[in-house]
Amino acid sequence: MAAGCGRIGVPGADQTAGPGGREQPLALNPKQELALGHQSYEEVMSEYGDRVLSADSPETTRVRRIVDRLKEAADIEPLQREIELRVRGYRFDWEANVIRDKQVNAFCLPAGKIFVFTGILSFLRNDDDAVAAVLAHEMAHAQAHHSSERLARERAGGNVFQKLSYSRMQESEADHIGVFIMAFAGYDPDRAVAFWKRMTQAHNGPPEFLSDHPSDEHRVQNLTAWAPKARAAKKAFDEGRITPPRR
Repeated sequence: MAAGCGRIGVPGADQTAGPGGREQPLALNPKQELALGHQSYEEVMSEYGDRVLSADSPETTRVRRIVDRLKEAADIEPLQREIELRVRGYRFDWEANVIRDKQVNAFCLPAGKIFVFTGILSFLRNDDDAVAAVLAHEMAHAQAHHSSERLARERAGGNVFQKLSYSRMQESEADHIGVFIMAFAGYDPDRAVAFWKRMTQAHNGPPEFLSDHPSDEHRVQNLTAWAPKARAAKKAFDEGRITPPRR
């Protein structure tokens, strides 16, 4: 699993087994997480207004087609066990919208509302596998309940370096989960590696220890190691070697 997934408790938070079996404090129960996602969705839609493209726009149609494949993969129970996700009792209302904006970015709210900026679609051009890598990463944040975890850790306090460390851990965790989701959806996990190589060439960020994201070079190293494992897991699933547990 992602590097840095330590077992550190947060007083006053609900402690549960998170991705990879790590101890994960959560501030929200499933019902609260769903409500927060819906509330945040309305706020984002209101903020961007007519910059949210129509459902029948080519950009939205394309993104939703990719999300449809990814969400089917994300619901595969053997995959959830393979990457040790804890989603029982949670509801995900997967829906993607595209915002006309030059930002090279995308995000996913709790419970599955996804927003993609046209800037990142322009950056990725016609590479659906790379778009899938970005979307799967954002969906992974929702499936791993990272917003709820951040709320729990913010309530617990901690210094800036602890907060940066946990933010980087979540990003690496989403990279790991996302590369498996995209592989199980039939996309090429190596395109996630190629995407971050392009990002490395496109910009220079702050040193990793001052950033809340892993360095692009670190991401490339991790994804290069995880991509063949994701591909092998998909092959095992297709061949019936990863099966649902007996009931």
